[in-house]
Amino acid sequence: MSIETLSARLRSSIIDVPDFPKPGIVFKDITPVLADASLRQGVTDALYDSCCSSDITAVAGMESRGFLFGVPLADALGVPFIPVRKPGKLPRDVYRQTYELEYGTDELQVHRDALDVRDRVVIVDDLLATGGTAEAAAKLVQKSGAEVVRLLFVIELTALGGHDRLQGYDVRSIVSY
Repeated sequence: MSIETLSARLRSSIIDVPDFPKPGIVFKDITPVLADASLRQGVTDALYDSCCSSDITAVAGMESRGFLFGVPLADALGVPFIPVRKPGKLPRDVYRQTYELEYGTDELQVHRDALDVRDRVVIVDDLLATGGTAEAAAKLVQKSGAEVVRLLFVIELTALGGHDRLQGYDVRSIVSY
């Protein structure tokens, strides 16, 4: 499926939910994408095409929707999947990275033994908004000594400036709003 066809199918499948999870937010509901096997496969194929020639050794995905797209990509590439999680979810020693939210801070973690200096990592998430979560994930990968090769997103909300925040990284998305 061409990227143009995939983008059009995604646009027609993703549902805008106004005022969720709070007033003023328009949530991009990807559950119809998950319900369509051919569309899910199209997303995996597009993500794969974005990184298949880069000698990727691992895929990292952010909790939780990054898992939905990161695991199939890791399978397609034949490499490990590295979960990037919220605090208290990983049972062994972790690297920690705090990041700013609109009101306060949050944290992401990754197992200390998940990556090392030999790794070339692609980071995957469903949505790029302000870029805070993706930037934190990239810093975690770098703390491990690994190289961030690319950040891949299914959806990008361009008005929120996430791409600009991630300057210096190779950032790609399938569909932009």
